[in-house]
Amino acid sequence: MLCFYYLCGMNQTAEKNIYEEGQVILINKPLKWTSFDIVRKIRNTTKAKTGHAGTLDPLATGLLICCTGKMTKKINEYQAQEKEYTGTFTIGSVTPTYDLESTPTDFKPVDHITAEMIHEATQQFLGEQQQLPPIHSAIKQNGKPIYELARKGVEVKVEPRTVFIKEFVITAIEMPVIHFRVVCSTGTYIRSLANDFGAALGVGGYMSSLCRTRIGAFKLEDAWEMDKFIEEVGGKLK
Repeated sequence: MLCFYYLCGMNQTAEKNIYEEGQVILINKPLKWTSFDIVRKIRNTTKAKTGHAGTLDPLATGLLICCTGKMTKKINEYQAQEKEYTGTFTIGSVTPTYDLESTPTDFKPVDHITAEMIHEATQQFLGEQQQLPPIHSAIKQNGKPIYELARKGVEVKVEPRTVFIKEFVITAIEMPVIHFRVVCSTGTYIRSLANDFGAALGVGGYMSSLCRTRIGAFKLEDAWEMDKFIEEVGGKLK
């Protein structure tokens, strides 16, 4: 696939129209950047219509597929593909946002939680299930993202959605931090999985780090670093 070589930083040309015509660009989203920050940077660098295929929260890093020009028509197709994540859950407390965008509360001891209990708890989350999205998410209610309503103290009601978790593997345990790898369907909230996993252990939990490593056949290892993309591509398009 020709566009794949462009997004890997290979065979770059100085011709601006490759982006206006349409390219797929893989970016390793930096911590604290929003997905729209990435889209805006690419659009400003390439001067081409740009969109992304699947939001990453500001505190998440990893693979973000961005499409320019005519390739924006492929966004829904890419967004629907299977995703892989690695990261950490911290157990023994909870947060309103299910991650570190809010302050942990309701602390509980975790001394009695064993490795066996942790590995066993993963099994109940495998396969198809109903998952309740966080109220602090970009899902829209009455035309507004519900996280905006939640921050204002407005009561938000979310409906459970069907998700599929293909793999849920514990890769290391450094109590109270648990390292994991998850392969799942689109629409799965890893923050919700963290909250539900902590509840299953009886001590609460939240997502303390997250990296998206794959979307379908697209891999993080093939992605641009944002500053490198701006430097190399932006310089060639001037």
